[in-house]
Amino acid sequence: MTREELAELHYITPIENVPSILEHGILSNRRARRFGPKSIAKQEVQDLRAKVRVPGGRPLHEYANLYICARNPMMYVRRGLHSETCVLRVSTDLLDLRGVIVTDQNAASDYRRFMPSPDGLAMVDASMVFADDWRHPNDQAAFWRHRSVMCAEVLVPDSVPPGFVTGAYVSGATARTALGACAPALPSTVNAHMFFQGGGRP
Repeated sequence: MTREELAELHYITPIENVPSILEHGILSNRRARRFGPKSIAKQEVQDLRAKVRVPGGRPLHEYANLYICARNPMMYVRRGLHSETCVLRVSTDLLDLRGVIVTDQNAASDYRRFMPSPDGLAMVDASMVFADDWRHPNDQAAFWRHRSVMCAEVLVPDSVPPGFVTGAYVSGATARTALGACAPALPSTVNAHMFFQGGGRP
């Protein structure tokens, strides 16, 4: 992936967390605990992430984690929560912040690689990350790998400052109304496809 191929970064969050994010930023798991945010993360995944340390860096839970593409397996699993969830759009300018790390797949995967940003983008397979479908019916190993690659991440030490948040995606009118009620100044765009709405599998 080249930098030119990456228009923005994504952060999946319950809409009710947005006012706090706009005040305090997108926080690492460790920093967010004191605010008690609502989470849509699976606990078993968080337990795995709690054991990961970035090589030459810090524990994974001390980084705010963004997706290169939010239309991924995590979103698919939580698609039933689409009306109360949004995807924050985050400027790629943060790739130049000190200590930012890129992973070529899910950071909790046994096979992921970590590399300093922005050079780390070069190890990300854009065609896989932005694919609409990660299924490989005749190749189980390819399915597992593609599913993980679609969750490639950008890790930011401690927090993403609020100024990097440029807008949000929502699945439809219900979510847009909810987001507008709690964050009226934040631009929002309806993108049902991102939330796996409208029928069909990925």
